[in-house]
Amino acid sequence: MKDPHDKPTPTRRPLRQHQAVRQVVEWMNSHGWKPFPFQKQTWSAYLNGESGLIHATTGTGKTLAAWLGPVAEALAEAKVAKPGSKTSRNETAAGSSQDEPPLRVLWITPLRALAIDTEEALLKPLQALLPGWTLESRTGDTSTAVRNRQRKRLPTALITTPESLSLLLTRPDAQHQLRQLRCVICDEWHELMSTKRGVQVELALARLRRWKPELRVWGLSATLGNLDEAMSVLLGNPLPPAGRLAPAGRLAQAGRTGTRIQGETRRKIVIDSLIPDTIERFPWAGHLGLRQLPSLIDEIERSGTSLVFTNTRSQTEAWYHAMLGAKPDWAGQIAVHHGSLDQQTRSWVEDGLRRGTLKSVVCTSSLDLGVDFSPVDRVFQVGSPKGVARLLQRAGRSGHRPGAVSRATCVPTHALELIEIAAARDAISAGFMEGRDPHRQPLDVLCQHAVTVALGTGFTPDDLLDEIRSTASYSDLSKQEWQWVVDFVSRGGQALRAYPDYHRLRETGGLYIIGNQKAARQHRMAIGTIVSDASLIVQYLNGPRLGTVEESFLTRLKPGDCFALAGRTVELVHIHDMIVWVRRAKSSKKALIPRWMGGRMPLSTELAAAVRHRLQQACEGRFDGPEMEAVRPVLELQQQRSLIPLPHQLLIERVRSREGHHLFFYPFAGRLVHEGLSALFAWRLAQKRPATFSMSVNDYGFELLSPTEVTLHRDDIAALISDDHLASDIDQSLNAAEMGKRQFREIARVSGLVFQGFPGQQKSARQLQASSGLLYDVFSNYDPDNLLLKQSRREVLERQLEHSRLLATLKELRESEVILSEPNRFTPLCFPLLVDRLRSRLSNEQLSARIARMQISLEK
Repeated sequence: MKDPHDKPTPTRRPLRQHQAVRQVVEWMNSHGWKPFPFQKQTWSAYLNGESGLIHATTGTGKTLAAWLGPVAEALAEAKVAKPGSKTSRNETAAGSSQDEPPLRVLWITPLRALAIDTEEALLKPLQALLPGWTLESRTGDTSTAVRNRQRKRLPTALITTPESLSLLLTRPDAQHQLRQLRCVICDEWHELMSTKRGVQVELALARLRRWKPELRVWGLSATLGNLDEAMSVLLGNPLPPAGRLAPAGRLAQAGRTGTRIQGETRRKIVIDSLIPDTIERFPWAGHLGLRQLPSLIDEIERSGTSLVFTNTRSQTEAWYHAMLGAKPDWAGQIAVHHGSLDQQTRSWVEDGLRRGTLKSVVCTSSLDLGVDFSPVDRVFQVGSPKGVARLLQRAGRSGHRPGAVSRATCVPTHALELIEIAAARDAISAGFMEGRDPHRQPLDVLCQHAVTVALGTGFTPDDLLDEIRSTASYSDLSKQEWQWVVDFVSRGGQALRAYPDYHRLRETGGLYIIGNQKAARQHRMAIGTIVSDASLIVQYLNGPRLGTVEESFLTRLKPGDCFALAGRTVELVHIHDMIVWVRRAKSSKKALIPRWMGGRMPLSTELAAAVRHRLQQACEGRFDGPEMEAVRPVLELQQQRSLIPLPHQLLIERVRSREGHHLFFYPFAGRLVHEGLSALFAWRLAQKRPATFSMSVNDYGFELLSPTEVTLHRDDIAALISDDHLASDIDQSLNAAEMGKRQFREIARVSGLVFQGFPGQQKSARQLQASSGLLYDVFSNYDPDNLLLKQSRREVLERQLEHSRLLATLKELRESEVILSEPNRFTPLCFPLLVDRLRSRLSNEQLSARIARMQISLEK
């Protein structure tokens, strides 16, 4: 029987499409909006059956550009339901009409928090243009009633996350439920493509394209440097070799074409700073810190609604409590927002921002994306943004009112960050932007996907291999690697064949399907690639939930201790069944700030280059802008005692003190690269002459401290930066095997080797680490060619040391002029490295006193 929602014959399609677009334009005009040319270009490309990528800055209409194409197509194809019929949302009563169109549009969002706002934005045109359509979301926050309804029938348009999309593919009837799917829209694609969640989306898209070859896929992106590569990944085209990009504009590889559409450029963006009243000539990380609080409060008072961005959740809680302590009358007018808060709390904050009832919100990247808060007229960035794109993205959260300017005011936490702020402004003006590198062949994600497909429709290996190779990430997957994956998920591989729990799939007549119901339940619970330390829910006794904290933080606490969460100070009562029960703390008690896992962000390559350009100008006596004028005394002292390194120069400072012999290297390559270089250089020096070293690193350089003198001639320096035996030297200097063992916990979880447990029965982080560590040892001893072992070592080098950037830095150092300076006292550039090393040994009070004495001595 012919489906009543099949496409009409194309005899009058161009005319109908023209009329449909005119309806869309009239709807926009009725709201006082005039379509931008890029929006019309997108609608035309969509109606012509094309896929592509829309690149536009925040708040310029990307959402409507992507959404109104499918709306216009529906208007052109069929009669619209009678006016006055209700457009469904998640609150629609059960028992939706079978006359509603089946699922036609999937909208993938990277954050659950974005789903609510996206739903509201997409709903508005539907109510006027397609009242017969239903629109719902499906995320981890979706109610059980809505989930049950969606199992029977999906809405016409579904907003979902990568994890929920993979869950949808585990349904045996998934292909039937998606039979009318026309379009997939990937929102904030720049956030997904460089993560394993992006690979998860790639694999899901390959499955959907197999079922619907004519499927159109569109990505939305802002603040991204490698747009053509991003579109290539989205379309499932093979990635170009490293360092080469495909031609701009249109891509035509592997039979798929795509159009890149450039959206509107945001109106003027202002980047400025809160300049400290005094600048210490020997700065150190965090030395300004909350000393900037009074200035920040003054600026917030002069602004309307503002967002105060920090780089970590711990900083968010700390700055919120400091603000509230300084301005108690702001209680109820300011709030805190980050990913570890309960969903109801986050929703309350977001609603307050929309309505303009909150004066300021202290937040992390949880408010970086997508959500449009029109009342926000100013953004503050605490500390260096560490990247050009991050600062531009955050600045774009402000100034959405007509005629408004987007403004981001940076609040430096130490003097050298003023250089980074000035450099970021330069990079934005010049159009420099960081790219995002896609993942290549993460086999843990592929193992998970193979079980997902087996749980749904089942698969034959050759057919699924062809499908998998249609993704960018796995386009070069060999048949031997794929056979290893199939054997691993079905029989446990070489080392685990004797253990039935690892036989997750079984073969029936050449078709691989799920092995048993236990494996099916565990897999559905474990789908996803987000792995963190085990988190426990924090809840009031006889009260609401506040959010989550990680197990590693709670091990430091005992009943009666107080900590801060969601802007409140709470007292630990007890922990039971993975729930942290708390009560309100007395105001006199001091609160600890939770620590969440997550490394400190390194300075990006693009921002580091801009910083070096600013330093070159300082060498020439040019201190343009208020930030550079403020930091001028610091840089002039650096030039006086040593020198300011120019681009393509490697400065090495050698200083002797009572602690020993210090070597300071300044590659300006970011802290992760410097962690690798410091270990590599220490190893190579020790191989020539036995020595022990203490190390400290920051974004500008690193220190090697030895109790004995280390000679450093030209030949020695050449040996340090040589590429001879580089791979083995890196492995030995870093103990890469042990680091890989820690990384293997994530890979074991994603691939399904370890199971975190059902709700209320979750395993602790220690149990998970023990289980994954045992498996790592088993594979190392009995299956040394295990591909997941190789992946763990590769990932740990790239994630913890930016391995590819480290190699590029070494190449650059070999081509640089090496300058060995021997100042008689410490310099402003090396002082932060000294403090970072002391920080791990001294309490805050001891550290402050020690730093003060050092500064007085160095100023003499």
